Amino acid sequence: MNRLEINRVKIIGHDLPETVKFAFFSDLHNAPFKDALDAVKDVDAILMSGDILDRHRSGTEHAMQFLKEAPHTAPVFFSIGNHESRSREWKEFRIQMENSCVTLLDDRFISFKGLTLGGLSSRERDSHQLPVSGFEAMRSFVDLMAEQKGYTILLCHHPEYYPHVIAGHGIDLTLSGHAHGGQVRLFGQGVYAPGQGLFPKYTSGFYDNGHLLVSRGMTNSAKLPRFGNPCEILILDIHNGHT
Repeated sequence: MNRLEINRVKIIGHDLPETVKFAFFSDLHNAPFKDALDAVKDVDAILMSGDILDRHRSGTEHAMQFLKEAPHTAPVFFSIGNHESRSREWKEFRIQMENSCVTLLDDRFISFKGLTLGGLSSRERDSHQLPVSGFEAMRSFVDLMAEQKGYTILLCHHPEYYPHVIAGHGIDLTLSGHAHGGQVRLFGQGVYAPGQGLFPKYTSGFYDNGHLLVSRGMTNSAKLPRFGNPCEILILDIHNGHT
């Protein structure tokens, strides 16, 4: 695994029965993960926004091991990324995930510790093309989730989906990856991201007044090296009100 930073962020929520702490994972790409689990032993859950697989390379060894080991650290909730939606190995791997202790959020949401956790699945079928034909169904799911009581967290692998189907629809926090921090970062700006192209808008950190948080990802599936852009895990401390 590439050099991995553990970055902590504090979030002020609402309607929370208690303070919650989540580890936010994205873009594992079937890489070794022991250091990642060692760093998050005190969290309430692990939230993973897609790309546990690497469709460019055969094999699922590390991803399969993650299914077995990660739930011993904390409950794990997973949403589908583009490497799953386009992988030949996803169908078989999905069966293994559904038989594991990992909770798959495939266009569905659940209640956890008084929050609503949901997953909006990747619709990618062609190379990094926005699935305009699926926008209506995606918006319907987002609207239904936003109607739930309490604080809402949506896992959506693609940050480029955010302005089209999530923004302004009442979701409190969306967690995304996919952009790999912009691959190369110069003066705080990412240079390229899949689905967004050159000088992408959504690559790392908070956007839209804190409603969207984008991870730089845990590893890198592209052949291009990273520069000024270490991989990361985010630890989210979500507090009620202004405590």
